[in-house]
Amino acid sequence: MLQTTYSSPLGQLILLADSTALLGLWYSDQAHLGAKYRLATIKHGTSPILQQVSRWLDAYFDGRKPAIDQLPLHPQTTPFRQQVYRVLTTIPYGSTMTYQQIADQLTKRNGHKTGSARAVGGAVGHNPIGIIIPCHRVVGANGSLTGYAGGLARKRYLLALEKA
Repeated sequence: MLQTTYSSPLGQLILLADSTALLGLWYSDQAHLGAKYRLATIKHGTSPILQQVSRWLDAYFDGRKPAIDQLPLHPQTTPFRQQVYRVLTTIPYGSTMTYQQIADQLTKRNGHKTGSARAVGGAVGHNPIGIIIPCHRVVGANGSLTGYAGGLARKRYLLALEKA
């Protein structure tokens, strides 16, 4: 595994990848920084994947709407959270979805009740690949901006960038 930093308009981002995929993308001061990884023990460097992610972030912050499916993503988490993150990647650029809508989609996909809005909120809040797996596009039932591990000011910025 290798990690590198990326200077974004929202502050320093930490990127983590192995030889096959991006494993993490966090603000350097966010909640749940590093997820299950001990970042202090992981070597700094670069790789083709980290370079690809940096180019994707350049395009994103330039407002060019880069496609998520161009990137190899592999968040290491529970099967339920994997399902939530797959739904998040379907939220179009410039759009939002509520926690309940995500829970309803999971129930429909699985053919049985699969988590609650609260459980979805827990998964969204622990998203290890911020921005690219767009947890900032998830809002409360009434459209309000609810929690974001990077802080609500950053969530507002990202949604404004996307003109959501």
